[in-house]
Amino acid sequence: MIKILNNKILWSLLVIIFLMIFLHIQNNWLETTDISVKSQKTPDNFKGYKIVQLSDLHNKMFGKNQETLVEKVEKINPDIIVITGDIIDSRRYDSNPSLTLVKKLAPNYPIYYITGNHEQRIDGLDGLIEKLKANGVVVLSNESVEIEIKGQEILLSGVEDPSFPVDSYDENEQIARNLEKVQKEDILNILLSHRPEYFEQYVESNFDLVFSGHAHGGQFDLPFLGGVLAPNQGLFPKYTKGIHSKNNTKMIVSRGLGNSIFPFRLFNRPEIIVATLK
Repeated sequence: MIKILNNKILWSLLVIIFLMIFLHIQNNWLETTDISVKSQKTPDNFKGYKIVQLSDLHNKMFGKNQETLVEKVEKINPDIIVITGDIIDSRRYDSNPSLTLVKKLAPNYPIYYITGNHEQRIDGLDGLIEKLKANGVVVLSNESVEIEIKGQEILLSGVEDPSFPVDSYDENEQIARNLEKVQKEDILNILLSHRPEYFEQYVESNFDLVFSGHAHGGQFDLPFLGGVLAPNQGLFPKYTKGIHSKNNTKMIVSRGLGNSIFPFRLFNRPEIIVATLK
């Protein structure tokens, strides 16, 4: 009887240890996802142009002083980095992980950033924005910038998350107003917007390429079912990862890097996206 009991305890401990290791890998082992983006509007000088997307850091640290994440990005050697919101978590606000990351990357790569819904909830947003700018980050707040290579240009726009409070607040109306504020030109138009659930509005606005996040990959990515839950999309959400296309618009949704309410991921490792223009 004692031997049987000891065997059960041993197997229980082994199962617990295995689960702990498995969950640690699921939440900390970075995955790089390569996506080719083909468009007839891509200028010749931008063919092969690499855009790294980072999203939803939520205070997460990858290695000491973000060394693991930084090394991954440096190995990719992108032309630019776009950060699509929620670099902090409003429930446990700490700017150090995000500032540590940009301080290491900004000297070597242009970084463009937009807010997510978690930034809206903190009291120190203005201070965070100033610190990001002081470290060389371009903060796009319902505005656009032209990126040029040898006389050829693409247009990069960024909109604030629609959860930012305004008069007669309605998220659908607010995202529409934000989209109206950005420039439009007859060149490749790229949009940074935190929320993937507004894909139809991005299509109506005729953006060629959209980078989004927010959905955390559905948190638990189950075989044959996909993502289980995403903010503002509910159960079994439509937009959780990968590339989505309609008409002339393509939207890339990052699974993100960190967690917020749910403390762990399942079959849904943190992700660095590399989008290469073709």
